[in-house]
Amino acid sequence: MEAKQIRDMEDSELAKQVATLRKDLLGMRIANATGELDDTAGLSRARRELARTLTVAREGELLAERDQRG
Repeated sequence: MEAKQIRDMEDSELAKQVATLRKDLLGMRIANATGELDDTAGLSRARRELARTLTVAREGELLAERDQRG
């Protein structure tokens, strides 16, 4: 998912997305540790997607904080 698509999400939707990505990443890490993961590059993609989503969430927080200050 691109950052533009993530930015268009509502805050509650964004929080759900972060939770889902964290859960997926954990599952992938466990699968990799046990040798069940075939697509190890998926770990990097999942980590990058989580980072992208967290970055957009933080941008929203900072924007709201800036608007609140005046």
